[in-house]
Amino acid sequence: MEQIYTIPVNEAFSASEADKTIGCPLCALRRKLENDELTSILGASMMEPDIRIMTNKQGFCRTHYDIMLTRNNRLGMALTLESHLDEISRDIKRGFADSVGKTPRKRITELESSCYVCNRTDFKFSKMLETTILLWDSYPEFSSKFKAQPYFCLPHYKQMLECSQNKLSKKKQALFAEQCEEIVNSYLETLREDVSWFCKKFDYRYEDEPWKNSKDAIERAIKFLRSDIHTTQKDSNSK
Repeated sequence: MEQIYTIPVNEAFSASEADKTIGCPLCALRRKLENDELTSILGASMMEPDIRIMTNKQGFCRTHYDIMLTRNNRLGMALTLESHLDEISRDIKRGFADSVGKTPRKRITELESSCYVCNRTDFKFSKMLETTILLWDSYPEFSSKFKAQPYFCLPHYKQMLECSQNKLSKKKQALFAEQCEEIVNSYLETLREDVSWFCKKFDYRYEDEPWKNSKDAIERAIKFLRSDIHTTQKDSNSK
């Protein structure tokens, strides 16, 4: 069952099966991919010419600029920004030669929707999704592991269903969707109860009641609704 490309998926699903507090295994997978890209771009890859060409062209989104600032490598960021700004300057100056200024507008628009880390992470994550479907379809032991997951966040739930449409037969698509739905609905019901109890605790009639499992209900609800995909400084330090 173990192939090099299946190991990260297996490890993520095993970890979340063993420790339910990890949450969505696909969020954990994507965080690891993101962390690897950030570590690389501020480390060994920073001065590689082919990488620099791509970062000069694509730049980074605001989220990843902010995360990189927490990595305490300001010189690395400055060197990356130096050549990126040089290229943007050249592009914009060329654009000013156009009477209607189309080139600057086009270049700025490209930068607004482009990020080297996002692009790399999204591409690799799409392969992880395909591997998840492959393992579910081919190995009964992984299927059992899959059904034992604490939950899948809504965005990754959707992405798995979309991926399964390209990788599974109609019959297997239905079974896969049924298993996913069971996991998601079970967690959603628990989450609704926890959030509702959290709200009740602010009613004087419930002030002497225990918090049960509701103290972190707000945080868990946000992770379920919008994923938990970005690497924090604490996350990177723990690796």
